[in-house]
Amino acid sequence: MYELVQVSEKCYYINCPAKIGVYVADKDHVCLVDSGNDKDAGRKLRQILEKNGWNLTAILNTHSNADHIGGNKYLQGQTGCKVYSGGMEAAMFIPAHAEASADIKELVRYNRNKVHEVADRILSICKEPICFERILQEVFKGYGLVMNFEQYVLVGSTVRSYLSWLKDSGKLAVTFQDSMLLWKRVSC
Repeated sequence: MYELVQVSEKCYYINCPAKIGVYVADKDHVCLVDSGNDKDAGRKLRQILEKNGWNLTAILNTHSNADHIGGNKYLQGQTGCKVYSGGMEAAMFIPAHAEASADIKELVRYNRNKVHEVADRILSICKEPICFERILQEVFKGYGLVMNFEQYVLVGSTVRSYLSWLKDSGKLAVTFQDSMLLWKRVSC
């Protein structure tokens, strides 16, 4: 994966699980927008930069999710680059997990549909009282994800957010059994 794609004279992105922006400040120096999810992603990014003769000057983080800042420490240690955090705006919208676009209406529609698809999957998993670990296991199986510590934390956090939202919207209820929190779909 990790393929460099040019979108304008000075702007590129690296096509990978969480797309990474590349801004070419001059022929030798670049800034990254995000750094991937871990040290391995950082290594792959460094190889791409070296292959193009670029020195990394800075990483601009769009937000602090693990899949956007995971390569920071490695890249900073290897290159001495600075790391900046804060909001960013651009005329061209380059989302981390979709194709670059100037019009995001279709992406918004897709994301809304995906949110409801995931919510429906979680509701179907919760037909009977079930603990979080089993829910997470079923989500991983259902989407063909590979479990490792980083994915456990990242996807686990996302699933917890869904569970909270579904509970707050009255679609899930919680019970305690043998000192364990269990989630169950509320009957319609």
